[in-house]
Amino acid sequence: MADAMLDALIIGGGHNGLTCACYLAAAGLKVRVLERREVLGGAAVTETFHPGFRNSALSYTVSLLNPTVIRDLRLAEHGLRVLERPLANFLPLSDSSFLKMGGGLAATQAEVAKFSPRDAQRLPEYYERLERVADVLRGIVLETPPNVGGGLGEMLRALSAGNRVRRLSMPERRDLLDLVAKSAGDLLDSWFESDPIKAVLGFDAVVGHHASPYTPGSGYVLLHHCFGEVNGRRGAWGHAVGGMGSITQAMAAEARRRGVELVTDAAVARVLVRGGRACGVVMADGSEITARSVVSNLNPKLLYRDLVPQDSLEPEFRQRVAGYRNGSGTVRINVALSALPTFTCLPDAGVHHQSGIICAPSLAYMERAFFDARTEGLAREPIVEVLIPSTVDDSLAPAGQHVASLFCQQFAPELPGGRSWDDARDEAVRRAFAVVDRFAPDFSRSVIAYKANTPLDLEREYGLVGGDIFHGALTPDQLYSARPFLGHADYRGALPGLYLCGSGTHPGGGVTGAPGHNAAREIVKDWKRGRLRH
Repeated sequence: MADAMLDALIIGGGHNGLTCACYLAAAGLKVRVLERREVLGGAAVTETFHPGFRNSALSYTVSLLNPTVIRDLRLAEHGLRVLERPLANFLPLSDSSFLKMGGGLAATQAEVAKFSPRDAQRLPEYYERLERVADVLRGIVLETPPNVGGGLGEMLRALSAGNRVRRLSMPERRDLLDLVAKSAGDLLDSWFESDPIKAVLGFDAVVGHHASPYTPGSGYVLLHHCFGEVNGRRGAWGHAVGGMGSITQAMAAEARRRGVELVTDAAVARVLVRGGRACGVVMADGSEITARSVVSNLNPKLLYRDLVPQDSLEPEFRQRVAGYRNGSGTVRINVALSALPTFTCLPDAGVHHQSGIICAPSLAYMERAFFDARTEGLAREPIVEVLIPSTVDDSLAPAGQHVASLFCQQFAPELPGGRSWDDARDEAVRRAFAVVDRFAPDFSRSVIAYKANTPLDLEREYGLVGGDIFHGALTPDQLYSARPFLGHADYRGALPGLYLCGSGTHPGGGVTGAPGHNAAREIVKDWKRGRLRH
């Protein structure tokens, strides 16, 4: 496999690695992608988990995928179809009470007014102010952050970003500061008085975030989930027909069309460093592949801790890597169902079955779940979101049967007392199912089979360190110019010839394609300047 003429060797065939490969190939670079698993796609894959039942294995819903990436990579032409949810969210509360979000502002306000007319009146202003701040994020998603302490180019980048903020009014700047620095709980408490609306909106702040909704900085996690769109409609969420693997398969098809070499079952043992420069990789079988640049789609901690020779890194940088924080507190379960769950509060089949079903009635409930996980490892009553994609995509399950995605929050990445997640997996599933049963008592009785991924499974199988779906906590000290580390926010790694293109870089996690897009731009710049020709 040795090929000294490779311009870029990408480690990891997830969606950002594939995106980066496509842009590099379009610029004329010779590119090879190495994927450790037998299938391309990373965390955005569709897998059969029980005979006749298939579903998105990890990531499970679409919103943050950047429209520029969709267009440039011709994903629709390669078969990608995304269906918008007819209803955004459904929050069951009791045997007779529920909150539905979506179907238009007036419909949502009518739902919220059941619990608080004041909250219903405040909702439009909340949405409007959140949208204005989200627009700032949209404006910088496809931009390279400035490196602190850099030269003129970095100063110009910082000036450009600053100009975006300066164009905001003073109240809007205050909103931006609140969302970046405050807790989601404090922010929502200042806006609303009823628990249901705060629970639905606050759920976004704990998705993939192993923290209380009252942890400072969790407001940004809420904001991070708000700058997406589906089919041109901002803030919407959707389902990729065929599961999330249809996204990465479309990317792979475009990569092949552009001449990218895609290799699966290709485990990389370490990055090859010669003369202080990354110049290829050593495979698990001991063979070497050389290239003018090495591009990592891995979690930065996994890259620098396990693949880059430690003696090639400065001691202070190794210390920073050790302190890079991961851990989503997530258990992900795919469930094969014999029937559609019946929710006691809304028993008939309807659009609520096609929404994100949030089983967590209040911010206080979410906070208890976090503190349980922090002290005991497992939340006694976890936060569970249920999606039933087979209600809109009948290719996923046999006729009359269904698949459900359970995205469960607040399970510690490492259990106390040396306990292994291999021993606690079934207990976590039982607790998650019990939460759903409280609102849909026939749920567990309808389970045919399931596959659960604990934080340990997510790390072993998919390389998500600590089970972190974002490749690093989305906290103020690990965002923008500090993601993954100050001085390396421009997708260039700690060694010449080494680049990062994964979610551990700006703008962070989720199926966006933005890190891959941005990293490719910087690599092409260096290639044109002759910096890759060594």
